[in-house]
Amino acid sequence: MIQRVQTIYLFLASIVSGGLIFVFNLWNTIKEKIFVVDLFSKEIIMLKLIPFMFIISAILSIVTIFLYQDRKLQFVVGRIIILINLFLLGLLIYLSLNLSGETAVSEKGIGMFLPILAILLVVLANKAIKKDEDLVKSVDRLR
Repeated sequence: MIQRVQTIYLFLASIVSGGLIFVFNLWNTIKEKIFVVDLFSKEIIMLKLIPFMFIISAILSIVTIFLYQDRKLQFVVGRIIILINLFLLGLLIYLSLNLSGETAVSEKGIGMFLPILAILLVVLANKAIKKDEDLVKSVDRLR
């Protein structure tokens, strides 16, 4: 059952959360571009939390693909991924609003919007999982 449409959505969500963080930057300072991986070397705990949240989201998306035999659990783990990405998005917005003025941060990068894309893909996957569950329930009713 790995050929279902929610597998594609979950795989794309894992690529967004785990792969694109190396491609797109979070913000630009005057001196350099800050990527998610660069936040491991920072002293602030909130900044170290961001890469872990991206990696956890990517790992859970991959794990959810292989839970295809238990659709209810797959749906619940999808909701957990959505909550992780919402928390991550809130954390990124909080940090972007509290960074030292425009002299230090000149522009925000597209990496700030990666959690939104991951949320969208997981919502589409959960919609497809729910559709499969409803189809199985309707077939069971006919027996």
